[in-house]
Amino acid sequence: MAVKKILFLVGDFVEDYEIMVPYQMLTMIGHDCHCVCPGKVAGDYVATAIHDFEGHQTYSEKPGHRFVLNADFASIDPTQYDALVLPGGRAPEYLRLDARVLEMVKHFSTANKPIAAICHGPQILAAAGVLAGKQCCCYPAVQYEVSSGGGTYSAPNERFDSAHVDGNLVTAAAWPAHPAWIRAFAKLLGSTVQP
Repeated sequence: MAVKKILFLVGDFVEDYEIMVPYQMLTMIGHDCHCVCPGKVAGDYVATAIHDFEGHQTYSEKPGHRFVLNADFASIDPTQYDALVLPGGRAPEYLRLDARVLEMVKHFSTANKPIAAICHGPQILAAAGVLAGKQCCCYPAVQYEVSSGGGTYSAPNERFDSAHVDGNLVTAAAWPAHPAWIRAFAKLLGSTVQP
């Protein structure tokens, strides 16, 4: 397996599991993962939020862990990366307002590099205008943005543990999908993962 350089775009109140677990899983199988946030440098941290499904009309939110960044946003060159990960949580709602974030996402889409987005992460894809003609799974509350961004919403299964693949794009509704989502993304990266 060739080691891939993977860029994670995150911000404060990114969903805890949706940054921690993919970062750890992709690092564990041998990839070089860099996590960046606008306005922050390596060694800074982002606050995370834990979203849970406890029978309410929407997810609940609790304080998560601090996640330490390992690269500087200002110096990132997306052409040096093989793939992109967009975790969910509350961060995508404001990251999608950052012009440089959108330029980076457009690079990965135009170059047809693997992109993994989960939960609210597709908000960034919609804002970047890269969903035209694509099927995309997301947290159900984001489906309007997927559709208005030119994509077709692909509903998750009722357990939220499924992933959807459309070309270079791997998407899922929420962290219960990590095994399916990361397995599908790893396959696009050329990694060997047991079924």
